[in-house]
Amino acid sequence: MLETLTLQTYKQFEVLVIEDGSVNDAAEIVQSFADKLDVKYFVKANEGQGFTRNFGFERAKGDYFVVFDSDCLIPADYLQIVNDSLATNWLDAYGGPDDAHPSFTPTQKAISYSMTSPFTTGGIRGNKKGIGQFHPRSFNMGISRQVWEKAGGFIITRLGEDIEYSIRIHSMGFKIGLIPDAKVYHKRRTNFLQFYKQLHFFGRARINVYKFFPKGLKAVHFFPAVFTLYIIFTIIANVFCWPLAVLCNFILAIFILLIFFHSWWKNKSAKIAFLSIIAAFIQLTAYGLGFMQDFWKRIVLKKS
Repeated sequence: MLETLTLQTYKQFEVLVIEDGSVNDAAEIVQSFADKLDVKYFVKANEGQGFTRNFGFERAKGDYFVVFDSDCLIPADYLQIVNDSLATNWLDAYGGPDDAHPSFTPTQKAISYSMTSPFTTGGIRGNKKGIGQFHPRSFNMGISRQVWEKAGGFIITRLGEDIEYSIRIHSMGFKIGLIPDAKVYHKRRTNFLQFYKQLHFFGRARINVYKFFPKGLKAVHFFPAVFTLYIIFTIIANVFCWPLAVLCNFILAIFILLIFFHSWWKNKSAKIAFLSIIAAFIQLTAYGLGFMQDFWKRIVLKKS
């Protein structure tokens, strides 16, 4: 990421790198950029991403704080786009979309497609036509100093901390919006097992956010769980009730074809389109299982 920040056309910014208890520190890497960036390096005990970002907010000097995930690549015109957008249409907090870089592997591109596809997420990640109220995510978001001073920072450090923060900012009356051209290239998991674990965690995170904002749990958030139950039902139908299985398989086939041809159209690759089918099924079932696990444990059984 630091290399991409040296290429920014807008130059009036500082960079804070926070080492959150890593085993292998990045001190030498950060130092190698000292002559190219106004960069500051801090080391702290491990607390998770939410509280580590608070640590950075407390030490930042600017009037606007921009947050990226460490696995993002930032286009050269990103900060200029954000600056120009805020100058003409002020937002107290904003978010931007993520995309796949041409250098990413086919698996990463397939995962990127699945994470942004209207057939899997409803386009809620950085899509101006997405479903419901827009909530910036911490892989690509910014907040004004005024938001930080009034709302404070993250109150949970993981399991949906950015969603909770976005909802809280909304509830305080701040103006939040999407800057659609302020995209980042977000490196995805390099294999499907890692992707499964990530999305299972995301499903659990949605229930964690529910504990803070019950009204934030919408019908769309149940879709992966419903999809997962449908897959289980289809498997059972194929074993015990073939006539019903024919209908279930037909519906799944339509879904598969929609994913395949839409991904092929977007990525211009049949290989990525095929991998996108696998990624979509992993995304929905992993999220669905994580969601159902914590829904049962934390809402039905009321365990902490």
